[in-house]
Amino acid sequence: MKFDPFVIPFNIGLFFILIYAVVRSIIWFRALSRPDKLRLQRGFFGRAFGQSLKEIFLESLLHRKIFRTNFWLGYMHMSLAFGWFLLILFGTIEADIFGDSHLNPPYKAIFFKFFNPVHGMKGIEAAYSFLMDLILAFILSGLLLAIIKRFYSRVVGMRKTTKLKVLDKIALASLWMIFPSRLLAESFTSGAYGSGSFLTGSLGSSLASFLPAIEMAYPFWWLYSLSLGTFFILLPLTRYMHIPTELFLIFARNSGIRTGDQPDAFMEMQIYSCSSCGICIDACQLNFSTGITNIQAAYLLKGLRNDEDVRDIAYNCLMCGRCDVKCPVGIELTPVRMIARRSQETETKEKNGIWKKYFPDRHHPASSKQSNEPSYSWLPEAEAPKADIVYYAGCMTHLTPAIKNAMVKILDASGLKYDFIDRDGGVCCGRPLMLAGQDKEARELINYNSQAILKSGATTLVTSCPICYKVFRESYYLNVEVLHHTQFIRRLILKGTIRLNFLRKTVTYHTPCELGRRSGIYDDPRLVLMHVARFQKTGFDDENSLCCGGSLGNTRISQEQKNKIASDAAYELTKTDPDILATACPLCKKTFAGVSDTPVADIAEIVAEALSLPVPLADNEERKTLKQRETANIL
Repeated sequence: MKFDPFVIPFNIGLFFILIYAVVRSIIWFRALSRPDKLRLQRGFFGRAFGQSLKEIFLESLLHRKIFRTNFWLGYMHMSLAFGWFLLILFGTIEADIFGDSHLNPPYKAIFFKFFNPVHGMKGIEAAYSFLMDLILAFILSGLLLAIIKRFYSRVVGMRKTTKLKVLDKIALASLWMIFPSRLLAESFTSGAYGSGSFLTGSLGSSLASFLPAIEMAYPFWWLYSLSLGTFFILLPLTRYMHIPTELFLIFARNSGIRTGDQPDAFMEMQIYSCSSCGICIDACQLNFSTGITNIQAAYLLKGLRNDEDVRDIAYNCLMCGRCDVKCPVGIELTPVRMIARRSQETETKEKNGIWKKYFPDRHHPASSKQSNEPSYSWLPEAEAPKADIVYYAGCMTHLTPAIKNAMVKILDASGLKYDFIDRDGGVCCGRPLMLAGQDKEARELINYNSQAILKSGATTLVTSCPICYKVFRESYYLNVEVLHHTQFIRRLILKGTIRLNFLRKTVTYHTPCELGRRSGIYDDPRLVLMHVARFQKTGFDDENSLCCGGSLGNTRISQEQKNKIASDAAYELTKTDPDILATACPLCKKTFAGVSDTPVADIAEIVAEALSLPVPLADNEERKTLKQRETANIL
């Protein structure tokens, strides 16, 4: 027997999804910019191809990142993805070796037991049948976990799972039916012919003892085929589109394509690559501190995928990046959210607060037309004394004057020629306007600040605010080195430009979101602290750092909710009862200082104290230990 009508639903679904995948990939490729097309072409025929295959195996099949976050969730995903892959792979080999011919249609490998019912009764066939049963049992164990997770997510360590639309539910039901229907179809067939192995053979024998096995097998073969066909046809219309899309995304990302400032094909790939696994929900502090569970990245991507109004979701976010580093697919969630904010902005939006200050003429009721003059023209012409180093405090540092005073003390002690460019106040770096989607207005501020910095002739720009640091590095076009003050201070220490006393205090360190996850600066702040104090880890270090809750990125939550986030974070960071809770961000310091019983200080303040206190240097053994830590880069 080479054909039976029950394979038709499977064939229809298979050809549909293959054609759809080819057409969709062509559409995405044509929509890419010319530079991105060239990157993808070079990547496909270069080293990126091998890297992509490796990532597909490790992440798309084995789900290594999910394993690192949650073992049971990782096992569930891996058993379904890798198990299904093995079933197809070894099923194809099985049909080729033990079938009637070596060139078989795809359905022969999927329904091999139907066309070869006596297979697996002896010898090497029995061993192969055991292997196929083992793989099927592996998949079924993961399927059981998936069903439990859907109804009681805490069993697999998750607080919440994503909500499903109707088509998602139908696709999920068909997915759940695929492997149980295969189990029953093969078991009834094995029971009728006395074949099968430890799973299908044993179950088949039991069922055949009280049921007509031959008559029962055929309906389940139909159910198996219908389940596969239904799932394949619904796949492009549901969240399960992530299965093929993730493959395209991996190749594109390894080829060097990144998220831009506007919606494009790469952004669409990322949107459709989301599996709605829910990891971002558990990672979000809005979830576990405030109980807000419907605005996380999974819901944003779902809304964008379904062409829904996502304004409230897009703006209700701390922009801390915890979801970015947790996402097992590697979707650039925060840049996508920024694009969503920009795309939802209108030019007629009334400007208030800080916008009115910087753009007083923009919507003046008496104006019949806008002036062609820059809206910062009311400010004095940008000037800056000649200097080697420019220090830019930023808005938030001016609101925490102890930090800027500490930096002035450190700069004075260094003996370097510097200029405090915004000593008497200045123009914002532009970040708040970017977060609000006001890119044009932000660019005007950038132009003004750039003029002042370039006129100074400085080669190094130092800033205390991580937000400013990131903006100056990524959004300004300056031919100067941009350093956060922790990087600058560490450089002064290593060069011997400043000498520090050891304070003999214990400190824990809070890694600011913009400095750590957004800019990748983890080592410098810690190593500076190790020179002046006894450093303690918190359990929320590096990429796992908690947001202070004072984020300028969220305009939807109340001050009470922000305080709750801050209080929860401060509690976790000070469990070891340190003398000081250190941070490297003026906004974080200001936020934590309002909720923490432990004194909060910026690293610059701690260093400034170590400069002036008449405390002897650390003894030789202690200095030796510190040197070893620095040399070994023990974090």
